[in-house]
Amino acid sequence: MNIDKKMEKAIESLENKLLNIRAGRANPAMLNGVCVDYYGTTTSIQSLANITVPEARQLMIKPFDRSTLKDIEKGINAANLGLNPTNNGEIIIITIPELTEDRRREYVKQAKALGEEAKVALRNIRQEENNDIKALELPEDEEKRELEKVQECINKYNKMIDEKLKEKEQELMSV
Repeated sequence: MNIDKKMEKAIESLENKLLNIRAGRANPAMLNGVCVDYYGTTTSIQSLANITVPEARQLMIKPFDRSTLKDIEKGINAANLGLNPTNNGEIIIITIPELTEDRRREYVKQAKALGEEAKVALRNIRQEENNDIKALELPEDEEKRELEKVQECINKYNKMIDEKLKEKEQELMSV
């Protein structure tokens, strides 16, 4: 069934987006969405530097080419992640600030919004699939059976989204 692959991709997309929501601990995946203007070309930060975690709340970015330090710093600031990079001429160090209760709640809201987006994507997939089934002009009972299969599938994936959101909420709210 092609619908399973589409729904898997929606779940995968949600997981990737949830990785970018930080939980007070340093994680190189936090910088996944950061792009840097490198000689007129937009390039991902991973292509320009090694990103390591020397301490639990610290990221270290060592560019392959030191001349890109300022560009990487600008890219991190432009990404609006709430992080303040420190450039010492060799590497960029980002200290992850401790999350306040309000900030944690804000991140939980963000995660829930991403979950809702994923559910909308699932509903769109269901709608497409239902339209395809109706276009086949199957006998009524067979059509109903196929539509029920699609609904069972979406219920399963909605449950998966709820579980992932619950896990992320626990991760965010634990101090």
